[in-house]
Amino acid sequence: MINDVWLPKKFELPDGSMIRFLLFSRESWQIYQDNNLNNILVAKSELAKRWEDVGLIDESLFEQITFGTSSYRILSCPQKYALGPVESSKSPNSKVIALTFSVALKESRKILQDASFHDAIYIEQYSRLLPTWTLSPYVTDDVILGTWISGGVVISVKSFRRLSSLVGWMSPSNLAEVVSAAGFQVPSNISILSRQKALPVKRSEGKNDFSEIKTEEMQLSSKDDSIAPKKFSLPGRPYLEEFFNDHVIDIIFNPQKYEALGIEFPSAIVLHGPPGSGKTFAVERLVEFIDWPSFSIDSNSVGSPYIHETSKKISDIFHKAIDAAPSVVIIDEMESFVSDRRLGGISSLHHVEEVAEFLRRIPEANKNKVLIIGMTNMIELIDPAILRRGRFDHIIEVGMPSRIEVEILLKSLFSKLPISNNLNMDPAIDVLTGKPLSDIAFVIREAARQAAKAGKMQIDQNSITTALDSLPKDKEKKNKNIGFVWES
Repeated sequence: MINDVWLPKKFELPDGSMIRFLLFSRESWQIYQDNNLNNILVAKSELAKRWEDVGLIDESLFEQITFGTSSYRILSCPQKYALGPVESSKSPNSKVIALTFSVALKESRKILQDASFHDAIYIEQYSRLLPTWTLSPYVTDDVILGTWISGGVVISVKSFRRLSSLVGWMSPSNLAEVVSAAGFQVPSNISILSRQKALPVKRSEGKNDFSEIKTEEMQLSSKDDSIAPKKFSLPGRPYLEEFFNDHVIDIIFNPQKYEALGIEFPSAIVLHGPPGSGKTFAVERLVEFIDWPSFSIDSNSVGSPYIHETSKKISDIFHKAIDAAPSVVIIDEMESFVSDRRLGGISSLHHVEEVAEFLRRIPEANKNKVLIIGMTNMIELIDPAILRRGRFDHIIEVGMPSRIEVEILLKSLFSKLPISNNLNMDPAIDVLTGKPLSDIAFVIREAARQAAKAGKMQIDQNSITTALDSLPKDKEKKNKNIGFVWES
């Protein structure tokens, strides 16, 4: 961090105050605190001029300073006003704070139509979001607002019910007012949501604690919330996308035609495949799309060294999911809980109890409109009784991406970024075929970083080549199946 500091400690500012320390640092701007506890935005002159030229902020608010051979523009804000990057903001703790941000987003968008505000600096005092035009994918305003309100969970305000469950400190009616202030529509059934009671649950990866809503209204059709699209998209995974659309999405959003033939709800699903094949990513996208409360069963949420305690926690999660139905239960690392009971071992009695709990709960939950999705890297270790039809009807293999899947995913990711017209993706496709999806995302980010570091406005061939060279080299070519297979 020391090498990144533009202004040293005790550097005197035009108003006589002095720099105390650096709060935030990016390539074209920094934010400091001075000895009067004011927050000081320091921007490169080109960036400040761009803000002024598009009409986001008046140039009279800035002052010019020089340190060494560098010249900057600075803007001072009292500490009582928020000043910081949108991406690093903490969850607001009051309706007033949330409303202020919503208004700033709406007013800034009126002035500037085409820039993304996900990389913006929020200046509460002047009700402005100042974009920094980084080489990163465009993010829509509904996702920016939802992510800001939730304190970092990537979610759209259009997923109102799910967002409401994430911000337990704010009532649904107050949340509706905040969302409306930014110019977005809200569901018509706010009065029903306002009467609901919150239950403690965990997110699908166990990284963030939040409250889900216990509700009678959950049994209403999803069309009572904001209108959900009917086509699920999973770039780079066309076959998995097709499976989810056929076996989950269509049944959920078009229940009448299925119920007429005795199919009331999607069957439970297991995704299995090597680490890095994208199982978790696919499930996260599906949960975001259908916008139901999600409950996680993993080692973090239910693991316990005490006999009976793990099975009790498993039972509690299923109870909560049924109470909040329609909902989703995600069982991560299934082999930790439902491995073959015949394998024995020191804790086999304890383990038999856990498997038995799953055997009881899975059919019950499915009948009560709980979608169950399990994930495992070791399908061969799962107890055969768990994988029988009637519990998990669909056993889906998710392999490493094939060449065509890599090509589709790269095109999707590059479509959101400025790239040179003559970019040749073939070298990247060749290298990334069969690699974990995280490697593909890394290459895109690294290429954008290399381009930005070199002062380029687009990702070019050299940026891609450099990013590919940053990947660890395989010691040997492993013989493995590439692609995707499902059994239904």
